[in-house]
Amino acid sequence: MKVTQEKLPASQVGLEIEVSADVTQKAYNNAVSKLARTVNLPGFRKGKVPRQILIQRLGSGRIKATVLEDLIDDSLKAAIDQEKIEALGNYKLTSSFDELIANYKPGEPFTFKASVDVPASVTLGTYKGLEFKAEQTDYDPSKLDEFVEQKRSEAATLVPVEDRGAQMGDVAIADYEGRYVNDAGEEEGEIIPGTQAEDFSVEMEEGKFVPGFIEGFIGMKLEETKKFVVTFPEEYGNEEMAGKDVSFTATLKELKERELPELDDEFASDISNEEFETLDAWKASLEEQFKKNAEITTKNSVRQQMLDLLAQNNEVDLPEVSVNEEITAVLSQQMMEFSRMGIDINQIFTKDMVPKLRENARPEAEQRLGNSLILTEIAKVEKIEPDEEKFNERLEQAKSEIEQDFDEDRLKEAITEEIVIEATLDWLQEQSKIEFVPAGTLEAEAEETEETIEVEAEEEEE
Repeated sequence: MKVTQEKLPASQVGLEIEVSADVTQKAYNNAVSKLARTVNLPGFRKGKVPRQILIQRLGSGRIKATVLEDLIDDSLKAAIDQEKIEALGNYKLTSSFDELIANYKPGEPFTFKASVDVPASVTLGTYKGLEFKAEQTDYDPSKLDEFVEQKRSEAATLVPVEDRGAQMGDVAIADYEGRYVNDAGEEEGEIIPGTQAEDFSVEMEEGKFVPGFIEGFIGMKLEETKKFVVTFPEEYGNEEMAGKDVSFTATLKELKERELPELDDEFASDISNEEFETLDAWKASLEEQFKKNAEITTKNSVRQQMLDLLAQNNEVDLPEVSVNEEITAVLSQQMMEFSRMGIDINQIFTKDMVPKLRENARPEAEQRLGNSLILTEIAKVEKIEPDEEKFNERLEQAKSEIEQDFDEDRLKEAITEEIVIEATLDWLQEQSKIEFVPAGTLEAEAEETEETIEVEAEEEEE
């Protein structure tokens, strides 16, 4: 069998396969014999149909199609074995099947083309001595104070208010309805769907609702009805309402203020489910946690910037079959996260929505897969091995947490890969020159760059 290979994009190999004349004749004879044994034709007993009658009744096109289905499949498998190709998933026939039927003649050489996915290839470029900026997140005591006050607010008792108007921090119970405002500044008649509610609990805190909505309730007193206009943001999720002025008519039915608990040992014990007996002990634990979170945030910034550079400097050719598997893994992870949050995944992962969800998950899947392959290749080149003690600890922990049956070999493989990738990232960081900048700096620089690009694009259009 003559096989010609061609490297294709997306980690594919193109194959041009020439099948010898004797094989095409044998395949034809076998197919006709099989049809003669299995086809039922009126006037003939099963398996007793004469060859010429069979060909005449079924037609040469149908018979050749039957021959080629098996011939192509068998020839492709033989070609992959012959060429020692590590194929992933199913093949794709790139020749026109109709043209193949028309050109096929038993007893003559037969040529067709197909492509197969092969394992991803990684071409390493620069990965040592990287130079980049990363954000340094420092422990901020004020964030701890904000967290403590938030917990006090969550544990607060709601007390009715009758002698003053509504103010920030209150909880207002109100009826409201919204209508569009026309160009003349007048309300239109129809209530906008989704902008009407009765006995709705409005937590008067900044950022809780559309800008301007909470502010509309400030100063309102019990049983008061008030109109106020809110301009919905241009980027609002409901495109029909985005950028529009909406006039709300609201009636305040109840008003409550939060009575905060005392910040003392009793509060600390209650809020921590009796884990800590004193306020000082609880705060000390929180401080340790906040400091650790700041270190993790800094580490994540370093790794993200490093991964971005690695993706730029190193080439990865990803097979579609692997990308699709990673997309499935991304969506499975999202489903588990939604389930933990109490969200009904059946409302999100519907039959109609799945194709769109898969499309949206593709960039993340390609990035995750590419990063993993680059790091694995670097580990191989640099001979980075997993730490045995860390491996054993993770393995025992994983076994204790998994409740159903599992494949221990696959678990060990996954843990090994995870530890090696972590070790490789640590090794790369040691090899890099990092300039630490305050948190938020890189995001601001990226936004500024994006705005500059947009302005330049607009100028070019003009």
